[in-house]
Amino acid sequence: MSAGHHPLEYLQLILEDEKLFRQERTARALATRARFRSNAELENWDHAHERGWSKAQFKEVATLNFHHNLENLLVIGSTGTGKTHLAIAIGKKLCTHGIGVQFFSVNLLFEECQAEKVAGRYLNFVKHMKQVPTLILDDFGLRNYTHDEATILVDLLEERYQKGSVIVTSQVDPKGWKKLFEDPVIGDAIVDRLTKPSKTVAFSGPSYRNKLKPKSN
Repeated sequence: MSAGHHPLEYLQLILEDEKLFRQERTARALATRARFRSNAELENWDHAHERGWSKAQFKEVATLNFHHNLENLLVIGSTGTGKTHLAIAIGKKLCTHGIGVQFFSVNLLFEECQAEKVAGRYLNFVKHMKQVPTLILDDFGLRNYTHDEATILVDLLEERYQKGSVIVTSQVDPKGWKKLFEDPVIGDAIVDRLTKPSKTVAFSGPSYRNKLKPKSN
């Protein structure tokens, strides 16, 4: 024991270290299960790049209040503006708070659901998704969706409604989402479940990827 520490203070330090260790171990486990496709962190966010988004808005999203209020987060913008980076970074912060996350590219989600149906595990999959506190749907709206795909979205979103939050990244403004579905009734149900209630982050400006490209001589 170092000089100057009362035994109770020393014990408190040990307990705090143990608590921190367990929190970090839980966060690592949750991040592994989330299957994030990159190592994006909120701490690495480049505020110097113009996205039409203020630091105050960034700080508000970083508080995770949308999740605590059971609201969805819609991250809208053209390709390369940082939508997926932000979604993953927020997802990782949720993990550090002990909140479970599942990340899916929307097209790969449908492939996985079809595989679960073939294996007879689809209902269990939907039940599991209901229990995940935060679901990230990346690249929503890149194409129109079939009736079967729309039905999958309804199953997942209906089971989760007002029980957890969904983070959606999309190049398409939410006003155009209904056009992605051939059945207007199902389209209305999906858009309603994603947008009510929700907060929207709208990015503008040039692609951030262009900034990362090496400049030729």
